[in-house]
Amino acid sequence: MIKSIHYIVATIFLSILVGNNGNVLSNNSKGHLIIIGGGNRPDYMMEKIFELAGGNNANFLIIPNASSDPVETGKYYMEQFSESGMKKVDYLALTPETVDASESLEKMVGVTGVFFSGGDQSRLTDLMTGTKLLEVLRTLYKEGAVISGTSAGAAIMSEIMITGNELISLDTTYAFGSIQAGNIEHVPGFALVDEAIIDQHHIRRMRHNRLISLVMENPHLIGIGIDEGTAIWVKPNRSCEVIGESAVLIYDAREAEITKAKNGQFHCRGMKFDILLHGDTFNLTSAEYFE
Repeated sequence: MIKSIHYIVATIFLSILVGNNGNVLSNNSKGHLIIIGGGNRPDYMMEKIFELAGGNNANFLIIPNASSDPVETGKYYMEQFSESGMKKVDYLALTPETVDASESLEKMVGVTGVFFSGGDQSRLTDLMTGTKLLEVLRTLYKEGAVISGTSAGAAIMSEIMITGNELISLDTTYAFGSIQAGNIEHVPGFALVDEAIIDQHHIRRMRHNRLISLVMENPHLIGIGIDEGTAIWVKPNRSCEVIGESAVLIYDAREAEITKAKNGQFHCRGMKFDILLHGDTFNLTSAEYFE
């Protein structure tokens, strides 16, 4: 049976991008990340995404699958990005059956920017982990595309992804009420950021305890808590700039003394803590935060 033109195009595209090794190191990428903590997005944040995607030459794709209604969410963001000036913008509502279909892979051809909507981040990892589509996404980022996401679309960016569930303390009326080992459920994210753990809605929803707990368990990684209406712009040299109306909180336990009590509570001395506002910069890989 003769293969369809779509399948041939997608197969060639995939083989060029992925080759024999689909692994992409985040610190070896030409692309940019705009990681948004949720909530409203100021116009200048949208304009930055538009600019990084190529301005009038941008070819933008929305992946709305964190949402419980991907089609309606995809249409909503298409309209928003179109109003920001993008002339070529589309959405890709995936299913387990279509995630690696030739039509889905072909939609990635020539894409210069990708945006992940909010919702439940586990929907994205459950759907895309281990797929050809995810490897194409990583390669697009490596080659220069801007990858952005809000809320759940921010959580997926790091190698360690917070799911939002607790494993030990199950009192839903007092969520994340402790700083202890083994309590914060996490799964592998998309690993576009492998130097840090990303958390979203951070100040607004008082999520300090859960991020601190994971940083204590993984002190080689910094914790980045991004509040609503705020983003970090990760540049190819791994320097980051804060964009938005609120703050980004940085937890750094790389040089801290950390011990653990018998009940799992953490004891820590020497953890660094910074509150950054719009225009502040820091570096993901250097020993010092500020450039």
